[in-house]
Amino acid sequence: MEPLVDCVIEDARWEGAGLEPLSLRAAEAVLAALDLPRAGFTLCVLGCDDARIAVLNAEFRGKPAPTNVLSWPSEELAEPGPGAEPARPLTGEAEAPWSLGDIAISYDTCAREAAAAGKPLTDHVTHLVVHGLLHLLGYDHIEDADAAVMEKWEVAILATLGVDDPY
Repeated sequence: MEPLVDCVIEDARWEGAGLEPLSLRAAEAVLAALDLPRAGFTLCVLGCDDARIAVLNAEFRGKPAPTNVLSWPSEELAEPGPGAEPARPLTGEAEAPWSLGDIAISYDTCAREAAAAGKPLTDHVTHLVVHGLLHLLGYDHIEDADAAVMEKWEVAILATLGVDDPY
């Protein structure tokens, strides 16, 4: 069985921060909350720094500045209307697990944000991986109604992991 999370570490600080086990724990919690089978999916998490994520942000979003997390879904599962749940990805029909997509997360920005909020880095990273994975699954926060749905899931999933409501 392929691993659920393929963690690519470009910045060694992520090793000490435990990005791989945090990502796996967060991904398992998201799939369980959404009643999706763990064995049916994979995703890649890139642990990088501000310089790398700024390049990615410029290339893919036209914003040449660092950010905390970026995500690229393998398939667009966007919701059909404001406040609606996105379509669920299909599983069980392919021989290999289906790739949900990729997430990139910047150590520098995450550490800064966690310190500014007075919260453990592990909690903030867990939140951002949950957030990024929900994006891969079609959730977004552009419209207020969509943000309410996404944040509801984030808070509920984080609670199962013992992480306080980030909002």
